[in-house]
Amino acid sequence: MSENRVAPGCPIARGVGTVGDAWSMLILRDAHVGATRFDQFRKNLGIAPTMLTKRLAALTQAGLLEKRLYSERPPREEYVLTPAGEDFLPVLLLFGAWARRHCGGDLARFIDETTGQEIQPVGVDAVSGARLGSRPIKLSGPENLA
Repeated sequence: MSENRVAPGCPIARGVGTVGDAWSMLILRDAHVGATRFDQFRKNLGIAPTMLTKRLAALTQAGLLEKRLYSERPPREEYVLTPAGEDFLPVLLLFGAWARRHCGGDLARFIDETTGQEIQPVGVDAVSGARLGSRPIKLSGPENLA
């Protein structure tokens, strides 16, 4: 999808264009639970190596992951979340909570390692303190996505 054709000022279109696709979101999920190496992502996701290479390169280029050398002989790199990648965690948690509510099935749960409790994510507006979705919204800016 070309973000510029759909709505050049839309933050959702821009975000989807940056993150890419479901594979990329799953890679970011695995990075948040500790995966850093190519083989870990491949094993966890069951993704073809060529597809994984492309997605890791795209996430690195987009600034969500960065490559770091962890072995010089032989040269090996790992993929580490950047601050932008770390900022994506609430998106993943909210998306997962939405799926648990609306997509059915026996789905995994996100657990807080410190408390052992299931995480119950909610989106809250930092300015008003109101829960997202509890008030009407409107679009403002780049010509209201004309």
